[in-house]
Order: sequence, then structure tokens, then C-alpha cells
Amino acid sequence: MIFRSTYSKPILLAGNGVRSAGDEAVNMLHEFARKTNIPVLTTMNGVDLAQDDLHIGFIGTHGNRIANMILNECDFVVSIGARLGIRQVGRTAKKFAPKADLVRCDIDEYELSRDIKPNEKKYHTDARDFLRKILNEDVGDYSAWRNQCLEAKKILSEHDLQPGNRAIEKIASFLPESPIVAVDVGMNQCWCAQSLVLKGNNGRIHLSGGYGTMGCGLPYAIGSCIAADKKPVYCITGDGGFQMNIQELETVKRENLPIKIFILNNRVLGKISETQHFDLCDRFANTAISGGYTVPNFCAISEAYGIRAAKLGSYDELNNFKEWFTDNSPCLFDISLPENSFLTPKIEFESQSIRPEIDEKIISYVKKILRQNSK
Repeated sequence: MIFRSTYSKPILLAGNGVRSAGDEAVNMLHEFARKTNIPVLTTMNGVDLAQDDLHIGFIGTHGNRIANMILNECDFVVSIGARLGIRQVGRTAKKFAPKADLVRCDIDEYELSRDIKPNEKKYHTDARDFLRKILNEDVGDYSAWRNQCLEAKKILSEHDLQPGNRAIEKIASFLPESPIVAVDVGMNQCWCAQSLVLKGNNGRIHLSGGYGTMGCGLPYAIGSCIAADKKPVYCITGDGGFQMNIQELETVKRENLPIKIFILNNRVLGKISETQHFDLCDRFANTAISGGYTVPNFCAISEAYGIRAAKLGSYDELNNFKEWFTDNSPCLFDISLPENSFLTPKIEFESQSIRPEIDEKIISYVKKILRQNSK
């Protein structure tokens, strides 16, 4: 038995290993979550495994505040296909899910060779076989605990939202059910992982995760579009990442691929400039206009390749282009964001605490909700 009746606040932590195990594993994850009402959190690479009504958030350095707070209050973590690297566990492993027992399922024996917790249980097996095992267990209904998590999530829903998050929410509101979204590296990747909630449970979010392959968004979209028989695919990128493979607009035009490109344009190399702002006294070396970084006229370039484009002063102007989202032609949106768009929240590497950034009274109230007895 993996689940014991003594647990009152369990969570499932799903990583990309579930996706790698195939559609059957993904379906079993969804079936188990709905059968038991155990909250599902994900890693960044597995963020599309829990969408629509299953969505709560992802954990880690730039994870959703509610997801990291739930992780700190739960009493049992079942990690499936998640490598639990430093971005999830942090600098000091003993601070990871401090109140919880840990069960880990991973097909990679070398990942399991690392101990996260002293008394953790490890299952060296495929995610599909592990999920089949827990589906056959007699597991109770954890609706009360899940409702606590959803109540806490609702309270925090209007906090930690930068303009980039709101732009992603606006884009998501226009996407069809179960879309394919390709995401570049940079702030846009974090904003998408935090705020890109898809309708339906069969959509895909392709992102680079820890590889940090800046410029991957458009090539991901091209491959996805061809693999999906040229159905519309949505590419979310930044002004820096897009310039890495901007020439692939020719491929999009030549093959007539209905790729919808959204450039979140804050005219800086965001994640690097953020570090230079907070840690290096605003010495923006090659990351902002003051340090030698500039951006071109993306609309003019797109139109030179024969692809229609629109320059938007705000993400709210997307309301004027709803028909572009679903037709069979490529397009590009250059969406202006403030240059000082930062990522929130963020876990401090040294202390493993979440930057407060919002009223401590709200944080205390959310903790109180999550600490209520769930039995």
C-alpha cells in the first residue's frame, strides 16, 4: 500500500515523466485525480499535465505561490516522473515539503540514487505501471483538502500578476479547447508556466524547461504544426528569443503554416536584466537599450516575409483580432509590455523562502486555510 488512511493532506506531483510514459499514463493520472480529489501540482516541464479543472499550479523557483504554499503544508507527496532537481527542491533538501512523507516514482535509477528525504520510498518503475498500481488501491476522497487548496488559490488569484501574466491570461482566453502552444525561453516561459491555463485536458504546452534553449519557440511551433497536419499552433515568445530564429518566418510562409506568434516585447533581455537590476546595481550589459541591446520593427520584418502582423500597445487590443486566432493563415502580434516587467513570486535560493511581495496578512490567512483539519 502506498496511501495510508493517516494522511489527510496528500498531493500528486506530476513531472514530464508522466507524459513520456504515453497517453495512457496521462489518462490514468487524470482518472486518479478525479477519483480521489487529491490536488495535482506539477513541475514546470509537466505544467500541461494538469489543465482546466485540474489546474492548481507548478512548484519551484518561479512556481505559483499557491503551489509552493500547498507543498509546505501537505503531509504526503507522491512524485511521479519528476526528477526533483534543485529548482524544485531548493538548496536545502530538508526544507522541501517539510511536513510530508515522500514517495518517488522514476524510471531513471540515477535520479533515484539521490535522497531528498531520509525515509522516502522509491519505486524504480515506469510512470504508467505506477499509476496503474495506485489506481487499484482503495484511496479515500480528499475533497475537503482539495477545496481548501482551491479556496486559498482563489484568494491569491489577483496577486503576483505582472503585465506579462495578464497578457498570457488574455491570450489563453481566446485559445480554442486543447490547443498546441510552443513557448520560448525567458520571462515568457515563466509567465506561461504560471498563467497559461488551457481549456480542455488534451492541450500541449511545449517548452524548454531547464535546457534554456533561447529561440526554441518558433522552431517548436513549426514542428508541432507540421506534426498536427497544419492545424493552428500558438507560439509565445519574447523579443530576445524571437530574434534568435527570426529567419524561420520564411519557413512559416513557404509552408503556409497557420502559426500564431505572440511576442511579449519589453525591449530588454528580461531574466538577465532582472538579475542585473536586483544584484548588480542596474548594470545592464547588453540586456537593455542603455547597455547596447535593441529590438527591430517586428511587424515590418513579418510583413517583409509576407506574414500579416499587428503592433499592439496593450494585450487588451487582442480583442480586435479574435478571428486571427482560428483561421488558417499565419500571423504575428507585437505586444508591448513595460520594460520593468519582473517575475513574481520567486523563491530565494539562499533561504528557500518566497519573496513576500504581498500583504503578510493575506499570506497568514491563506496559511490558516491550508492548516485547517481536513478530516
